[in-house]
Amino acid sequence: MAAKRHLRAPVFAALGDETRLSLVAKLCGGQPHSISQLTEGSKLTRQAITKHLRVLESVGIVHSVRMGRENLFEFNPEPVEQMKKYLDLLSEQWDQALSKLKSFVED
Repeated sequence: MAAKRHLRAPVFAALGDETRLSLVAKLCGGQPHSISQLTEGSKLTRQAITKHLRVLESVGIVHSVRMGRENLFEFNPEPVEQMKKYLDLLSEQWDQALSKLKSFVED
């Protein structure tokens, strides 16, 4: 578990931004989106959205596909699924630790 810790931190960091979480939410529908589509309804510029998409792309959460003259961005669920598995493992460890503590206190 500790060996992969350095691989998880960048994914958590990328998801630790409200704008990037919003972009992931928009892309989770399964349809690729252009930067123009992702900028709609946002106060951010296309350049700012592009910067956030590049952060997500650097950790594998999104990837871009060239379609004609524009890049379309798609969600890649694998890094998020790996984070869920990691958090499930941590949750299980905490449950076990709390159960031991409860047993100790009650005895």
